[in-house]
Amino acid sequence: MNIKLLLLAAFITFNFFARAQNTSGLQGSVSNELSAPLEGASITILNTNFSTFTSEDGDFQFVDIPYGDYVIQVSAAGYASIHREVQLPADSRLDLQLSRAADQLDAVTVTAQKREENLQRVPLSISTLPARKVEEYHLWNGKDLAAIVPNLYAANPGDNRNVVSIRGIATTSYDPAVVTYIDGVSQFGLDTYIAQLLDIERIEVLRGPQGTLYGRNAMGGVINIITRQPGNTSSGYVRADIGNYGLQRYGFGLRTALVENRLFLGAAGMYDQTDGYYTNVFDDSDYDQAQSFMGNYYLKYLASSRWSLTLNVKHDQNRNQGAFPLVSSPEEALENPFDVNQNAVTDLVDKVFNASLSANYYGEAVNFSSQTAWQSNHRYYTQPIDGDFSPADIYSIINNYGRDWNNVKVLTQEFRFSSTGSDDSPFEWTAGLYGFYQDNPVRQGTHLGKDVEFADMDPSMANTTTITTNEGSGFGVAVYGQGTYRLTEKLAITAGLRYDHEEKELSVKGEFLQGEQPPMIIQPDTAADAGFNAFSPKLSLAYDLSERHHTYLTYSRGFRAGGITQYSGQPNQPPLYSYEPEYSNNFEAGIKNMLAGGKLRLNFSAFYMKVTDAQVPTLVLPQAITITRNVGELESKGLEMEVAATPLKGLEAAWNFGYTDAVYTSLQVPGEEGTLNLDGNRQLFTPNATSMLSLQYTYTPPSHPGIQLIAGGQWQYTGSQYFDLKNTIEQAGYYLFHARAGVATGKFEVFAWGRNILDKTYIDYAYDFRAAHLGDPGTFGVSVTARL
Repeated sequence: MNIKLLLLAAFITFNFFARAQNTSGLQGSVSNELSAPLEGASITILNTNFSTFTSEDGDFQFVDIPYGDYVIQVSAAGYASIHREVQLPADSRLDLQLSRAADQLDAVTVTAQKREENLQRVPLSISTLPARKVEEYHLWNGKDLAAIVPNLYAANPGDNRNVVSIRGIATTSYDPAVVTYIDGVSQFGLDTYIAQLLDIERIEVLRGPQGTLYGRNAMGGVINIITRQPGNTSSGYVRADIGNYGLQRYGFGLRTALVENRLFLGAAGMYDQTDGYYTNVFDDSDYDQAQSFMGNYYLKYLASSRWSLTLNVKHDQNRNQGAFPLVSSPEEALENPFDVNQNAVTDLVDKVFNASLSANYYGEAVNFSSQTAWQSNHRYYTQPIDGDFSPADIYSIINNYGRDWNNVKVLTQEFRFSSTGSDDSPFEWTAGLYGFYQDNPVRQGTHLGKDVEFADMDPSMANTTTITTNEGSGFGVAVYGQGTYRLTEKLAITAGLRYDHEEKELSVKGEFLQGEQPPMIIQPDTAADAGFNAFSPKLSLAYDLSERHHTYLTYSRGFRAGGITQYSGQPNQPPLYSYEPEYSNNFEAGIKNMLAGGKLRLNFSAFYMKVTDAQVPTLVLPQAITITRNVGELESKGLEMEVAATPLKGLEAAWNFGYTDAVYTSLQVPGEEGTLNLDGNRQLFTPNATSMLSLQYTYTPPSHPGIQLIAGGQWQYTGSQYFDLKNTIEQAGYYLFHARAGVATGKFEVFAWGRNILDKTYIDYAYDFRAAHLGDPGTFGVSVTARL
């Protein structure tokens, strides 16, 4: 009976949303600057399900579009995107002309406020990288965004998880401080996050707290990654990259309509392998050889012009023969770069699986979306990890205890409602409900080997193992709303509020093994639970100085979720205690400008951020457990500038600059001889400046207009930074140079490229116990792409 009532309710709801209304058609054409028709240009009506591609004659057509006001986005490979406002039924014909991308800046669409908008009109600090820039900047992994985006730093701690900071808000635990969304799905933690970039449509980076719309862990900002989706027109590519260090990278993408205007399929995949950058001098072998295979698959169904269902599946399987290529100190890493000396070598196996089902309705009075997502990660090491990073057999870490352990699973659900934006109302709004459940069983052992006396330990402790078992789970719910009201034609106010509630449970047990003896319980199975609440408000004023000049003032708040942690690594200490959420309060002013007839974009922002209840994690060795405490307050202030221009025909230039002064105003941490007062110390993983200058020149021979000769490069600067709270492990500022040159036609591309072409050696990550990891050395290669 209950099922029948549920089906009846669903039927009534569907029919309520799908009620009849007046509709119109829209047709037109797209051509280039020479008035030649452009085939395959993308036409999208923003904030609707309507999208199509132009025919061989450059024509397009839509039918059954409800009356209203809309914004049309038009884009094509090699051309600058444009926006056009239309009013239906009055504007039923639209003839458009595109300019070469090298001669005109793109009109950029972003979804920062959970709806599609023009970048320049959003009162936020946002960096946007369309697919063309992702290729130009050679962005293969999320960590490659470092310094390209102002005040963003990203690094690899040795296990291919990305540690990201924005504006001095740094990820220092498995709960990130900068949240990543991929195709609308929050990558819940570092374990379930897919770092490699594949078949990208665009990347948006929102700087500053975004708690109101994005919730937990959006303290420092949001990285929003959108991949390409299928449509009516078939398209695709195959690609191969060959480079030094044994690099081989092969990829493909295919998008097509299975049933025209109804059912669409998209698939993309990539396999890559490398011999690694490191040599293990212990046995003179390649150390960090790696292979990975990832895929991204879409099945999209348009039930009508208003309803759509999208199934998306992503997976990423990695294997690394030599995870954690670390040495004992930064000095050793710089003196003997890319050499390790480890007696224990293991394979990292990392399997990530993410799936989501989205339902979207674009209505006459309200828009509705539902997204259900499942994420899982099984990550283990086939053999013990070398925990002392030396040729001696002192410490090793074991975590291969079967599929029931170290296998994280997350279920999320979001319902979102919003105004349609297709009428003349001065009020736009978004509201939603969000919930999650997480299961995180972890078992890890610390083994003491035959050389324990080298660590001043009792020789009788040799061949013993301490096993820690943590079984954690959590769930949370949130409700949020945000609205923008246009007070006058030039002035708008935005206000929003989000409430999050989370519950977490953790049980911990400790066991001691010696030789063949039965395990001894050294910490009884102990459980704890805790609940947390967080409010995330936002208030913003935006003023249009003119059609091309926009300014704003914004206050926003973000939080990083609280949790439960072990008190210490010693069995005689209290086993568990809770720590509170960490909060960031941000005050920001900015101005956005389009100048020189759309050939120059200049955006500037200044911010001040206050962080309270700062969570400070400490990695305890040899147990390899992380203890987190609320022991600090942080202030971060700085400036950001983004410039993009097409100063000469064929020349594209960009300069992004960021400055951050992030200092702990209060920081008391435990030390070997009591509490350490670290007031005034700089935040870790936070360069004091970032800068990126990019130049690219495109030449089209007059006798061969279908051929483009392209050459470009980037200069990046990362300022000085510290890797520990005591500010004793420092990396001075350094420069990196990248270059790319080749030829492109509509169907074929060949490029030679180089990354870090001056082969600069630098530390990109170090632990507070001084183990260090280097940034990538100079790499070179050739890329070949064929498009269908």
